[in-house]
Amino acid sequence: QVQLVESGGGSVQAGGSLRLSCASSTYTTTAMYMGWFRQVPGKAREGVATIHFGGTTGYPDSVKDRFTISKDNAKNTLYLQMDNLKPEDTAMYYCAAKWGPFSGWVGLPRALEAGIYSNWGQGTQVTVSS
Repeated sequence: QVQLVESGGGSVQAGGSLRLSCASSTYTTTAMYMGWFRQVPGKAREGVATIHFGGTTGYPDSVKDRFTISKDNAKNTLYLQMDNLKPEDTAMYYCAAKWGPFSGWVGLPRALEAGIYSNWGQGTQVTVSS
């Protein structure tokens, strides 16, 4: 069973930054997509960043130009750099992966849909105060 373990969450003031990490127990080179999602109680899980094995990345408009996803295959770790954080970014953040076989980039919004991901971490809380 592949494990994904998030870290790096915490509390920050609006305008601040956080970097989330997601350590994978298997090779991240075998992931067709890896992504970050967030969820607040009572709402559906929302995709905030995705990265295709070929390097293509995608973001929803709500975080574009503020969040950056990256992957270090040597460390089997996924990252999410979050800058200029806003109170509405407060949520539990989850790392997710869709493993191979590989295929081409499916585009947005499909690559940010939770249903295509098969492995999930336990989440890390991010709280942004105004």
